[in-house]
Amino acid sequence: MSLRILVVGAGIAGLAAARGLRIAGFRPEVVEALPATVVPGAGIHLPGNASRALRLLGLDVPLRPLGDLIFRQVFLDTRGRELFEMDAAGLWAGVGESRALSRADLQQVLLTGVGGEVRFETEVRDVQIVDGAAKVEFSTGGIAEYDLVIGADGRRSLIRDKVGLGGPAVPTGQIVYRSVVTGGPPLTDWTAVLGRRSSFVVMPMGGRRLYCYADETAPDSPSPEDPIERLRDLFGAFGGPVPAILDKIEKVQVARTDEVVLPAWSKGPVVLVGDAAHATAPTLAQGAAMSFEDGYVLGQELRSAAGDIPAALRAYEQRRRPRCAEVRERTRERDRARDVPPSLRDPMLRRRGLRIFTDHYRALVTPV
Repeated sequence: MSLRILVVGAGIAGLAAARGLRIAGFRPEVVEALPATVVPGAGIHLPGNASRALRLLGLDVPLRPLGDLIFRQVFLDTRGRELFEMDAAGLWAGVGESRALSRADLQQVLLTGVGGEVRFETEVRDVQIVDGAAKVEFSTGGIAEYDLVIGADGRRSLIRDKVGLGGPAVPTGQIVYRSVVTGGPPLTDWTAVLGRRSSFVVMPMGGRRLYCYADETAPDSPSPEDPIERLRDLFGAFGGPVPAILDKIEKVQVARTDEVVLPAWSKGPVVLVGDAAHATAPTLAQGAAMSFEDGYVLGQELRSAAGDIPAALRAYEQRRRPRCAEVRERTRERDRARDVPPSLRDPMLRRRGLRIFTDHYRALVTPV
């Protein structure tokens, strides 16, 4: 059966969904509101389960030459003294490699995986469910009907809003800062320096570049006008690799993080994937992994259901919801630890940090 399928959004979730559908034998259309010239900045950390999902999507080979592998994660206190370290290669053994790379490189791999067939600068204006089909109105003036519409348009999803699948994303109170630094200190490990209600994470991403991710919990503060100055204020007294990196930072992306929790991910012929369905704070670096897994599972369930879209969407949600809920709960758990004073937290992490942080990923080692 040939299904008319539209994927809305050509970010990580949308391209993963389109790829998952293609390997399952479908040929979806993909639209993206932004122009093709807009390239995602900064970097991204893909834990082992993200690499496994890319392997299931048939995209692991083009990824291999990109970025840098992460074998070990090291956690430091604000003075740069080690709290504990985690064997990332051991944790994800038999699952997949952990890797840090440029988001632009990852986007290119995903675009190649869908044959580059994306209609850019094409925004969805409206979606209506009519007689079991989805009637879509585009910014270009066109109107088309689809058997299935996949909302992969992020935490502020217009598709979610138009079909009434839930309210707006809820702010977590975190502000995140992302940057890529060239010529910083030589680092081979993923390294986190933990403050109170703040952290500074840095990792090698190939080509003598470092991907830096920093955050602070500041629910009532406005986004800073000068993010580099804010980073220096927040982290200027930190030890470890932080001072040398702050000296090299030239450009910073700033974002506030949100959480999305919905009673259902689909309504009629419309389904949500990725952050549109289950966004969390990026603490566990699981946003891309969950999107890759969503795309693979959705494609498999559509193929198994042999054209029965309601059955496929039910099966997709039943398979994915527990795993995404696990990520949300472990993210909240780790973020709650941010409020513990370092004088109490640091001795506890020296004793039990390895076990606690390994447990956060244990459920994700299991197959998709």
